[in-house]
Amino acid sequence: MPQNPLATPGPWDAIADDYDEVTARTLRPFAARALELADPAPSARVIDIATGPGTLALLAAPRVQEVVAVDFAEAMIRRLRHTVMRTGATNVLTGIGDGQDLHYPSNRFDAAFSMFGVIFFPDKTKGFAEILRVLRPGGVAVVSSWAPTAQSPLMTLLSETYRAGIPGYVPRTPDPNGLENPEVLEKELAAAGFTDISVEPFSGSYTFDSVEQLWDAASRGSAPVSLLRARVDEATWKEQEQAMIEYLTANFTPGTELSSTALLARARKPL
Repeated sequence: MPQNPLATPGPWDAIADDYDEVTARTLRPFAARALELADPAPSARVIDIATGPGTLALLAAPRVQEVVAVDFAEAMIRRLRHTVMRTGATNVLTGIGDGQDLHYPSNRFDAAFSMFGVIFFPDKTKGFAEILRVLRPGGVAVVSSWAPTAQSPLMTLLSETYRAGIPGYVPRTPDPNGLENPEVLEKELAAAGFTDISVEPFSGSYTFDSVEQLWDAASRGSAPVSLLRARVDEATWKEQEQAMIEYLTANFTPGTELSSTALLARARKPL
């Protein structure tokens, strides 16, 4: 089976700046909730795996002793390093690396996070095992996965928008055997050796003042859309983009609240 292109750094490198400027806004509520669930102590050392531009890492920095932020996309880490220098978050340490093969000692961290990272790992079993390995005994992990599209009005609207403009676009289909199923997510964590597992749905809500603002958020920082755009020439993309904007104009009322739902799993490494 061909590898999912989103499991490789290229698409994420290509959109790193836009992702930070546009998409991080939609992810920040989930990162904030993950920190609430983990509740790390001020003395804690934490690791943020598949950190992207550091959405969670930067939120964690003021409340803990040290944050290690790692991602396989060099451009994402470069963006985060610029932010660290600009903001003076000197307790954020960055690294380029694969979450399935972390180059950090065992039993190193008090808390570990992977926000929408493990879902793209080719070997999720290795990903969960590595999170467990680098945690100290008694340490807590929080990982997230998107819920099925039907549970997220924002994602449902965007899926229909892409289908309206991109010939042959295949919407994300329900996967009862994937991490979007809370029972599967809990089972994977238990199989890795975690205990005290809980999984909760959590929704972030957003409003957009115009169709243009929503389209900007939906397209500019999206790795899947970037891949779709790369498949056609500029003129063709402009035609497709216009069709999608027309769909949004007909089906979205500015100011309407839209939400996206994720599953947040909290688990602990046994003592």
